[in-house]
Amino acid sequence: MDSFLSARLPGVTRSQVQKAIEAGVVRVSGLNRKAGYRLREGEEVVIEGDIKPETSRLEPQDIPLKIIYSDREIIVVEKPSGLVVHPGTGVISGTLANAILYHFPEVASVGRSDRPGIVHRLDRDTSGVMVVARSARAFISLIAQFKKRLTGKTYLALVWGRFSTSEGKFDWPIGRHVSLGWKVSTHSRNPKRAETFFQVLRVFAETSFLEIKPVTGRTHQIRVHLAASGHPVVGDPIYGRKNEEKISPRLFLHANILSIIHPSSGERMEFGSPLPSELEAVLARQARICS
Repeated sequence: MDSFLSARLPGVTRSQVQKAIEAGVVRVSGLNRKAGYRLREGEEVVIEGDIKPETSRLEPQDIPLKIIYSDREIIVVEKPSGLVVHPGTGVISGTLANAILYHFPEVASVGRSDRPGIVHRLDRDTSGVMVVARSARAFISLIAQFKKRLTGKTYLALVWGRFSTSEGKFDWPIGRHVSLGWKVSTHSRNPKRAETFFQVLRVFAETSFLEIKPVTGRTHQIRVHLAASGHPVVGDPIYGRKNEEKISPRLFLHANILSIIHPSSGERMEFGSPLPSELEAVLARQARICS
């Protein structure tokens, strides 16, 4: 119930909803229920009082953004490598969320107060296309699309080694590492389903250039699957080769294409982000070595 309500009350966090439920402000078909109660079809949820949205705790920061597209519902941006998506452990400012709040102040009341408008994320070192919700309606719609896997995502990556096939799929379940909780692994006590398709676009002397389409969206999924296959992403500081030859200035992983259903029009829209110049230069050097 707490998840259901927090997704439908713009600016209200899940913890606020939980406190309201504990205070008896929320009733389900006339009855008090706990926050973890599983709602059933046909039940009526009534809020008998106010659950006031938090004002954003984030400070707007004038961080340059490359805007691919924007309208009243959504903002599509190109996230550079090195930019964290939202504040978290050890990071309190200088994020994409801070930048969004500066360029689009109205997003302050959309979604969670500590990450307004954010409906999905990319790793700090991964670059590429992202969508941000600009309205409450868009926030609810996009969260549902990502959860139901109605979005389409394509990545580009340079990995170590050559594959025996031109395309394939990784479907190893992944979860938190048994001893290093900040890492993800195919060896976990509580793994979750993860599925990643790949196609080999180019083959070089010691590396392969891939197009990757994840079906699920687990944390570090692409990087963990490729590392587990024996083909870690070039430049990966966490899952890469030890003492790896430095052929790329950064993690060679880029979110190339994102498709969504527009929250108001229902139209399928596709947005692209070309491979950054520093990664294009890496490919050019690989081609010269191979020739």
